[in-house]
Amino acid sequence: MYQLLIVLTLLAAVLMICVVLIQKSKGGGLSSTFAGSNQIMGVRRTNSFIEKVTWILAGSICVLAVLSSFFMPNSVANTPRVKVPVAVEQTVGGNYDSEAPAAAAPAPATEAPAAE
Repeated sequence: MYQLLIVLTLLAAVLMICVVLIQKSKGGGLSSTFAGSNQIMGVRRTNSFIEKVTWILAGSICVLAVLSSFFMPNSVANTPRVKVPVAVEQTVGGNYDSEAPAAAAPAPATEAPAAE
């Protein structure tokens, strides 16, 4: 099922590329070379048809992408993309039976010389 959805997505993407290239842009696009098709359906109907096809293909690509994420095989979905180093646990504890070091005696305060 996953492979079928991927193939359908690729097919819709290729069709979308073709339809976008056919659309009339400011410079005329490739639709200016297909003068015969404009005479059959009329200019107004051709543009609305191509616009509808563009929206349908864009929507189908979005739906197929969401569906393919649901049908993705577990081996692909659970594989991490980034290799994260595993933290090494400390196996040997420190020596916690030793006595605390003696507190250092405070330094004697020195008196400042008196100002004359």
